[in-house]
Order: sequence, then structure tokens, then C-alpha cells
Amino acid sequence: MAKLSPEEIDAALAELPGWQREEEALVKEFRFKTFREAMAFVNEVADLARRLRHHPEIVINYNRVRLRLTTHDEGGITGKDTEFARQLESSELARGRPQEQ
Repeated sequence: MAKLSPEEIDAALAELPGWQREEEALVKEFRFKTFREAMAFVNEVADLARRLRHHPEIVINYNRVRLRLTTHDEGGITGKDTEFARQLESSELARGRPQEQ
């Protein structure tokens, strides 16, 4: 899958609340009430990653989880990354979690 153009990335970000472009990746930080809630979210993200066969970089800092999506084989953001973010945002995860930072 080819890298997206800056215009394609901007169009995708317009539909992905809280997601931002950071160099050659899409990133978003989520904040939870407890570490346990953060870990439950990470486990759900792992299930989505397995289904999509596309794995985000995940950083956990107590009640905060930072996701970074990029397609290493292409050296940047592709449709795999925007699709992952879209599916995450449209899932029960997105509707049931606390406010993002």
C-alpha cells in the first residue's frame, strides 16, 4: 500500500477526532481513570491490530496510552494507518472510554 499524500492525510485527520500527524505517523493519546482501564484498552487495541494485521506502537504511562500508527514498509502513513484509526474510533472502545487528552 502506497504512502498517502499530505492532502489525503489531512482529509483523513478531519474525520478522526484527536488524531494528529507527527512526522510520518498518526498519533493520539488517551487518558483513563485508572491503570487497569488503560490496560483493558490496550488489550482491545491488540485485538484490533491482530484482526487488521497492522500493529501500532503503544506507549503506556500509568493511566495514559499513546498510539502511533505508521507503515514501516512504506516509510510513512498509508491507508492501513487511517483504516486502523477509523475502526478504533468507530468501535465500542471509542464510545465507552473516558475523554481523550
